[in-house]
Amino acid sequence: MVTDKHNMNTEPERYDSLLIRCPRLGGEVTLGYCRIEGGDLPCLRIIPCWQSTLPIEEFLKNTLRQDQLDSFSGTGPKEKITTLVELIEAVKKEERS
Repeated sequence: MVTDKHNMNTEPERYDSLLIRCPRLGGEVTLGYCRIEGGDLPCLRIIPCWQSTLPIEEFLKNTLRQDQLDSFSGTGPKEKITTLVELIEAVKKEERS
């Protein structure tokens, strides 16, 4: 586990090359990818994926702006059925066009 909290909070990019296996993508990804997977927000699974490797919650609190942290903490992964319904609606809409 990463324990150098000073550098982790002042030099977050230093840890961007750390690798783990991504359960969503099925391959290895870096912390850098997980930090920006959601655009300007981290992947919604960053905490459960990285918590055994580094103190990720503290890392996010110290590296995200307050508006990013508020947006990130207010979101959760969509239910699979919700995602499927959205995809079906998008296909239907595209077929009508």
